[in-house]
Amino acid sequence: MTVREVNPKVLLARLKEELKKLSELQPPQWSHFTKTGAHKERLPEQPDWWYARAASLLRRVYLDGPVGISRLRSYYGGRQNRGQAPDHFRRAGGKIIRTILQQLEQTGLVRKVERGGRKVTPKGAAMLENLIKQIKAGEKGA
Repeated sequence: MTVREVNPKVLLARLKEELKKLSELQPPQWSHFTKTGAHKERLPEQPDWWYARAASLLRRVYLDGPVGISRLRSYYGGRQNRGQAPDHFRRAGGKIIRTILQQLEQTGLVRKVERGGRKVTPKGAAMLENLIKQIKAGEKGA
């Protein structure tokens, strides 16, 4: 079973809990007061949104890697409501993505590639594959 075959919601929920255990991955003080992009009107409602975004980023880098900040900003972007004017696409904020990727680098789950972008390390791939095995074993037992 691969990352593409497992239910993303289940995988991200389990991965979020695993990432909460890492001491290097902590939300900065400013993250409690910031939106995730220009297209958003409000702050994230989940108190642990930082870990959810980190889990999503780790999965996305695993699937698309090597991938850069610009492509990830486009992936997490959305439509901006401009009132009477037609909606326009806006990319997500880069500071959040960049900071989370730097924290994932400190934990050893992601590394920079010399041609640009980031790629999952063997440690990060093993973490994802172990979670997939646990999810698969849980489905068989149910």
